Amino acid sequence: MPKLAMWGKALTAMPRISKADWDGLDLVSRWLIATRGAVIVMTFTSAAFAGALAYKAGAFDGLLFALVTVGLCLAHATNNLINDLTDHWKGVDQGNYFRTQYGPQTVEDGFLTVGQLIGYAALTGMVALAIGIYLVFVSDRGEITLMLLGSGAFFVLFYTFPLKAIGLGEPAVLVVWGPLMVGGSYFVMTGVWSNEVALASLAYALGPTAVLFGKHTDKMSFDRDKGIRTLPVLLGESLSRRVIVGLLLAQYPVIVYLVYTGFFHPVMLVAFASLFSLKRVFQVFSHPRPDAPPRDFPEGVWPLWFVAAAFWFTRRYGGFFLVGLVLDLVLTRI
Repeated sequence: MPKLAMWGKALTAMPRISKADWDGLDLVSRWLIATRGAVIVMTFTSAAFAGALAYKAGAFDGLLFALVTVGLCLAHATNNLINDLTDHWKGVDQGNYFRTQYGPQTVEDGFLTVGQLIGYAALTGMVALAIGIYLVFVSDRGEITLMLLGSGAFFVLFYTFPLKAIGLGEPAVLVVWGPLMVGGSYFVMTGVWSNEVALASLAYALGPTAVLFGKHTDKMSFDRDKGIRTLPVLLGESLSRRVIVGLLLAQYPVIVYLVYTGFFHPVMLVAFASLFSLKRVFQVFSHPRPDAPPRDFPEGVWPLWFVAAAFWFTRRYGGFFLVGLVLDLVLTRI
């Protein structure tokens, strides 16, 4: 029987479950937990952003939008599965590692065998690839769509290793969730590459980049011990905290510039309402990570600290950004 409540939970959080819980779940719930469905919403948002911009340009195609969105979300899910598989093979997640503390690592926790996880990744990846190949063949400029597909496949396969291990994981996220996802999806739907759309994508992509930067800052001591040289490991906690705040703040000048150039309607400035949420961000990032959660810290969140604050703010910024984008579409398409 479908576990609809678990579907919703897995799409909004990282459920902490036992092997007995896992055994009682349906296949969809297991897939959502194994792929970390809660973070795939960021990919959906990038695709939706591209769709909104295509609609604004009068070139929206519902079928292409649906295919691009599903393909991107499945590609992200595949990357998460490959990430867990690679880290298992390299011994990164063995023992009391950060990854297994905040949510299930399906192989390390005994929920899936290596073969089963490979099966999940292979099936999910093949569907994503099939959608991408179909889009190449139906595109008027298939050679560019093929290049975009190849770029996406590169990041899916090689983000965990070697990119993340040599300090290139964070820049990769900015490129993928920004110009590649938003600009690429816009191109697939409209047949036009737009530098303005690529720039506009940064108004959203800086948020997911800050979230990943926060996660890697939270676990930098674990990564350092495992020989994984993420940017926070290379920069140190103090500088990394400042970089994360800088990434979150940088979203606003992008919006201002695009309003100034006329790409966005001034109503997009409603996103600035999220500035009132920055107080909590400054409180968290102005101090080193504590050794233990504060007494009033939400249950089930620790050991997430910097990433929790960055994700909390990004969700609020994203909400206002979405409201502004909808109003922009309404006002500019009248």
